[in-house]
Amino acid sequence: MTTSHAGRRRDLQGLRAVAVLAVVSTHLTGWPRGGFVGVDVFFVLSGFLVTGILLSDLREAGTVRLTAFFARRVKRLLPAAVLVLISVVALGSVLFSTTRAERTLLDALSALGLASNWRFGWEGRDYFATTDMSPLQHFWSLSVEEQFSLAWPLLVLLAVAILPAIARRGRTARVLIALLALLVVVASGAAAGMFTPTDPSLAYFSTLTRVGELAVGAVIAAGAAPLARLPRAVGGLFSWLGVAVIATSFVVVDPDAAFPAPWAALPVAGAALVIAGGVGGDPRHRPLFVLTNPLAVVIGDLSYSLYLWHLPVIVFAGILLPPGPGALAITALAIVVLSVATFLGVEQPVHRMPWPRHAGRANAAPPAAGSVGAAPAVVAATSASPVATPARTRAASARAEEPSPRPRALASRPAGWVPGQRYYPGARPPAIEPGAPATEPGSPAATPGPGAPAVVPAVTAATSRGPRVETAPAATAPSPAPGGDTTSLDVGPTETSPSRPTDRDESWSTWRARFAPRTAMALATLVIGAGATVLAVFVAYGAPTLPGVPLVAAPPAAVAAQDDDALTRLQSDLAAAATANAWPELHPSLDDAIRDSSATNRAHECFTPDRTPDASSCTWGDAGASHHLSLVGDSSAMAYAPAFARLAEESGGAWRVTTVGMYGCRFTDVLIESRDPAVTAGCDARKNAVAAMVAADPADLLVVSNAFTLARTVDGRDLDAADLASATAREVAGWVPAGRTVHLAPPPHGADLGRCFSPVTGPGACLSAVDDVWTQMESATEAQAATTGDAAISALRFTCWQGVCPAFAGQTPVRYDDTHITPAYAERLTPILRGELTSRGLW
Repeated sequence: MTTSHAGRRRDLQGLRAVAVLAVVSTHLTGWPRGGFVGVDVFFVLSGFLVTGILLSDLREAGTVRLTAFFARRVKRLLPAAVLVLISVVALGSVLFSTTRAERTLLDALSALGLASNWRFGWEGRDYFATTDMSPLQHFWSLSVEEQFSLAWPLLVLLAVAILPAIARRGRTARVLIALLALLVVVASGAAAGMFTPTDPSLAYFSTLTRVGELAVGAVIAAGAAPLARLPRAVGGLFSWLGVAVIATSFVVVDPDAAFPAPWAALPVAGAALVIAGGVGGDPRHRPLFVLTNPLAVVIGDLSYSLYLWHLPVIVFAGILLPPGPGALAITALAIVVLSVATFLGVEQPVHRMPWPRHAGRANAAPPAAGSVGAAPAVVAATSASPVATPARTRAASARAEEPSPRPRALASRPAGWVPGQRYYPGARPPAIEPGAPATEPGSPAATPGPGAPAVVPAVTAATSRGPRVETAPAATAPSPAPGGDTTSLDVGPTETSPSRPTDRDESWSTWRARFAPRTAMALATLVIGAGATVLAVFVAYGAPTLPGVPLVAAPPAAVAAQDDDALTRLQSDLAAAATANAWPELHPSLDDAIRDSSATNRAHECFTPDRTPDASSCTWGDAGASHHLSLVGDSSAMAYAPAFARLAEESGGAWRVTTVGMYGCRFTDVLIESRDPAVTAGCDARKNAVAAMVAADPADLLVVSNAFTLARTVDGRDLDAADLASATAREVAGWVPAGRTVHLAPPPHGADLGRCFSPVTGPGACLSAVDDVWTQMESATEAQAATTGDAAISALRFTCWQGVCPAFAGQTPVRYDDTHITPAYAERLTPILRGELTSRGLW
């Protein structure tokens, strides 16, 4: 099966290139901010191509050839995808922490089962998060596309089943499919509008909210006949306008914008204009040079492999390459090398493999134009095109009616040879039974549907053994694509006969002859590219010094080893951790800490948005204690809760402590926007409920802890550090007597443990510096506390050493993510916090 490169739509290849470069650039460099909408461009393109293939089947056979359709997609998509999945799981088991490796394996299984998008959506994954990103997160769009490719042919088949057989080949079927696609567009748009405000994560990944984008492409495919009649100038204007809309969407659409509803409409409209504008024009689309230049076409060819490899390489490079000027170039080089090698050595050879063999043209569908979605295909939109241009159809009909001389190339063929049949020197022509019927009137070969090309007329053949017999051709001519694009099919004999054993052998030998050099080129690309990558690493960083199996770190040289002061001992451990070159044996292990997250925090249920906390179940210490402390705030307060609970238990019955709040809900007098709409919706009610608890059971001491990050109010007003500090003070004013409020700072942001923690890297990879925003928030909070006569406690002394924040101290992990301290570490802070409160006369 081969594709005519001379006739394929180069503008669609260029459109693939623009889309994949935008996605890769956004993940690699963060620019353009809206480059992620390239996925939406792929969705429209995929819907167009898939529907075009189905319409071609209907026009030629009156039905959808499901077996051939699915077989082509498996050959086209599965080999390269499986290679990437196996590689990622294998490398992840070596480079990732146990927790992350297990999660990656589950991501791979869901990708293989075409359910990645549902897994990520139900888990509430944030597609735009830069921490703990799955190397297989981009497979979500492949899942959406393949779910469409599984369901859409069945829907089309059911829809046309109500039509008479002859009507399935013509305009009626196309109109029916267009109406069905429009219905999907409307329903999907409604679902996107409903889910985007209430559950952005599910809305982003859901098939229900995204299938409408593929259906837009289906509408264009079904309407290709009228679009083919557009003047070329108008079509060109549409295409250029579409390119401008897509480019604008890369700049205008922001990760913080409501997506997919309504902002996905912008890239979808741009892609639709480009595809529709090129239906009736020259397949090469020379005036649209931004998409049809040779470089864009080559990148379009590589787009599927580029998409598959880019995110795994970026994630693994983040572990193996220290930040530096060469990291970006080395990562980009690795992406290109792996993509080119996969394209030459896996994607194309398997896609063009002469298996399975289809019985003649009547049972073979046009070659798959490939997958797009986030997975762009290599083959252009040649066979997917649903209609011929009228001018070409009329020309083909006229040529069919005129007698033509026997071509010189056919003179060597034996008598009885029929155009469309393969000929091998020495092979005997197939026997023709006496009285065999010619093509029946009204049969597919004799009566093409509307818009179908003219059928090759029956050939009057003379044999040496009998009278002249009219035989039908082996196949109809291939369907021209919009703009005159055609597909050349390598059609085999109707059946495999013992008298023609060389047919299959020749097919495989041709395939080997064609792709053996390309496979060698793939291997050479891999070897040379690997050498170039290693050389680039040496140039950028010098000789790599990654350890093999990490050893247990030596006992730290304590700053004051004999000092019994808890803070001094902790600072000694932090200082040792900041210079350690191997991971010690931690308790709990870092894998367990990451896996458990806040689940082992005894106050976890007192901060969840799912239920209103009960004061009795969130209070620790002696119920008859004479002193009462209330700890309130967002998840920062929750992280400190084990320390305060232990404070109460070790107070000798003098104190009881109540810990309540809601993670994601800052205790400020203005409502701050949260990524979780449920948190935003319930935040004010939770703050009121906590205020009522404090009023009902007055506290002698109030400790408030909120996140130290800048924020925005729900009405779109940005808040700086001073705004947030004063908003917190106003919210809790009057809850306790003056001077009895403590503002407890959360720890500075640490490194992303999911990204930095690896068995092959030392703890130095997980060191982090105190960020500027945290410093601003601490200064503003201390200034605000001084104004109101309250106290402020900095977390810097017990979480970092000289501005460097390690991932562990002694044998205890400090954080389970980049923000929150582990319950074990919180309990280690108990004597330190008691000392801080005592020194201020508050305990």
